[in-house]
Formats: sequence, structure tokens, C-alpha cells
Amino acid sequence: MAADKACAVVLRDRGVLEILAFEHPLAGLQLVKGSVEPGESSGAAAVRELMEEAGIQATAKRNLGEWHSTITGHIWAFHECEVAQDLPDPLMSEPSDRWHHIFKDALSFLRETVT
Repeated sequence: MAADKACAVVLRDRGVLEILAFEHPLAGLQLVKGSVEPGESSGAAAVRELMEEAGIQATAKRNLGEWHSTITGHIWAFHECEVAQDLPDPLMSEPSDRWHHIFKDALSFLRETVT
């Protein structure tokens, strides 16, 4: 089954690995994620979602794998994205209670993939 969600992963290493996140007013901290459109690759969807949700231009650097969310039933494709501009905050190094629980699970998957 193909991934139906694409997640843009933007990392920064300042002695500790940080990941780009945004705070949804009702649902806590989240990664940039959205639906893969028909005929669109998950890498292209990740880049598009990053532009739509955060106004950040990027290129898909590498595929970080797929994760099945047992909570929602969606399959997420993670793509590390490279950006040329300075990154805005928040970039987080550790998931806290401010993170939405689905994204905490996704971060656990990414921790194993990226490190």
C-alpha cells in the first residue's frame, strides 16, 4: 500500500539534533505533513506541504522511510528536506507534552531512522 501522507523533515544540528515543528492552536506541536495528491510522489508532496504550511522552499534530500499510524490508519512517508534559508523556530530536540500524541509516535520512528 502506498503512502497517503507525506511529512517534510527539516533537521538542524547545533550539537543536538533539532527538527522543524509548528504549533497548531488546538492540537499542539506537529511536523509539517499533508496528503499525497493523485499522481504526486511523496517527496514532491513533502516539499509542497512545507511551502504551503510554513512558507519554506526546499528540495527533498533523502527518503527516511514509511510509518503506519495505527491511530489514524494512514501511511506516512518521511522525506528529509534541505532548505537554503535560515530556519524559523520552533526547532525541537526532544518531544515534550506539548507534542500531539500522533506526532510523538512519528518522532519515535524518525529517531530510529535518522540516528
